[in-house]
Amino acid sequence: MSRTKSALLGALVLLAGASGTAVAAVPADPAGIAAIPCTVDYKVQNQWDTGFTAAVTVTNNSAAKTSWAVKWAYAGNQKVTSGWNAKISQSGTAVTAANETYNGTLATGGSVSFGFNASYSGTNALPTSFTLDGMTCNVDDGSGGGGGGGGSDPSGRVDNPYAGAKVYVNPEWSAKAAAETGGSRISNQPTGVWLDRIAAINGASGSMGLRAHLDAALAQKGSGEEVVQLVVYDLPGRDCAALASNGELGPTEIDKYKTQFIDPIAAILADSKYASLRIVTTIEIDSLPNLVTNTGSRATATPQCDTMLANGNYVKGVGYALAKLGAIPNVYNYLDAGHHGWIGWDDNFAPSATLFKQAATSEGATVDDVAGFITNTANYSALKENNFTINDTVNGTSVRQSKWVDWNRYVDELSFAQAFRNQLVSVGFNSGIGMLIDTSRNGWGGTARPTGPGATTSVDTYVDGGRYDRRIHVGNWCNQAGAGLGERPQASPATGIDAYVWMKPPGESDGSSSAIANDEGKGFDRMCDPTYTGNPRNNNSMSGALPNAPLSGHWFSAQFQQLMTNAYPPL
Repeated sequence: MSRTKSALLGALVLLAGASGTAVAAVPADPAGIAAIPCTVDYKVQNQWDTGFTAAVTVTNNSAAKTSWAVKWAYAGNQKVTSGWNAKISQSGTAVTAANETYNGTLATGGSVSFGFNASYSGTNALPTSFTLDGMTCNVDDGSGGGGGGGGSDPSGRVDNPYAGAKVYVNPEWSAKAAAETGGSRISNQPTGVWLDRIAAINGASGSMGLRAHLDAALAQKGSGEEVVQLVVYDLPGRDCAALASNGELGPTEIDKYKTQFIDPIAAILADSKYASLRIVTTIEIDSLPNLVTNTGSRATATPQCDTMLANGNYVKGVGYALAKLGAIPNVYNYLDAGHHGWIGWDDNFAPSATLFKQAATSEGATVDDVAGFITNTANYSALKENNFTINDTVNGTSVRQSKWVDWNRYVDELSFAQAFRNQLVSVGFNSGIGMLIDTSRNGWGGTARPTGPGATTSVDTYVDGGRYDRRIHVGNWCNQAGAGLGERPQASPATGIDAYVWMKPPGESDGSSSAIANDEGKGFDRMCDPTYTGNPRNNNSMSGALPNAPLSGHWFSAQFQQLMTNAYPPL
């Protein structure tokens, strides 16, 4: 997929760890920079007993290029195991990193970055000589490149908790994934840990509780930095516009939410034992956006959402959670911001940012308690639609008038997240906030993935023929047929984006296809029924849901297999 130069400069996978080690400077050519055809900045971002993660930035000082290849050799037994933003091959100790199709252009004075994971044993000596298309490069002192907001302040907090850090792999999810045919290809990926009811704090039905996960994260951490991703999700009257994810607390049980849910979580996270972890909390998905889109005179309104708007308990609950958890120095709160197919319309975009500011300054919270926002949590919106843009027209008709876009301002999650970040800053959030995008199920690969724009017969054939997101309607959210794994978790992948994450663990159901009795407070939502013909929230379209799904959060093998089959990038 296409990436900007600034995105490339920040590209690091989530396996990155401790602060970087840079190659020592080589004296500059006395003839000046013009005599140096290229400069390479090679950084070891993290190193552990058996491997390391490195980031490489190459600056071209010679003639502009339409393709490039960087070569170096190792003195030891280092072996590249995976990479990104370059095609990396290795023969013995010699390594070649060649451009991908999307980043072959390298202007005079321009830079390109790529990264990789590698294994080693013994010592990990840094390579001292690099060539760009056969020309020997100067080796930078490591002061440039890299990035993604990893800087810290005296308190130990960092701008981007994902930069330079590994991310916790939930052993319970990992075991389920590995047990699936082909699942070992992704079972080592980091996913979110969902605290979706009070019982989950101590461990429900024999599963790991919060302390057990944090202890496991410490064991995984080693000497580097480690992020733990938690989803804090049990508001009173939770998910007022959907039944599959209804919670255990009634609309008025705000005090119970505070004292029996948030307070115990905060007490555990504040334990000094866990002070070395970077704890990312995703705060109350789907709550505040519902107050904007599903209330009042709108066709999409529900009585439950009107109740939660009137009693203020979503705003109070979110504010309390932000204040209580934000007071812990190593906790980074990310507030849920829906997705482009929910908040991207003109009448939702600015009001949502204003409401989020209201919640973030209630119940003792301030904007300083918000590290950033997350979009597309547990949803399917494509990360980047390459075959059409919001500015395209077909036979004089704007793409915005197509049935799929339906006057939205955004066609994908990346453009929405970057624009919404700017809107949030404009209403008073700190300029350093970063965005997370959940890419766990928005790859839309496989044989049905379009390879180019649709026919220009009409604006609808153009959009529908070219869009990666193959849902029947952008409002469909439950166990979507045809979906695939999206971009793998990685830090600083694009401007303003702290990380791509798999906050929703792939393979966990969104809701049951039919009513199932349970003690988890989860209802049956017809949007999870493949025979359902819809409601105003999805323009009365078919639900597009897979059949035979279990309760939300329960393992759904058929969905997991589909996600792997349709992964993009492919597995």
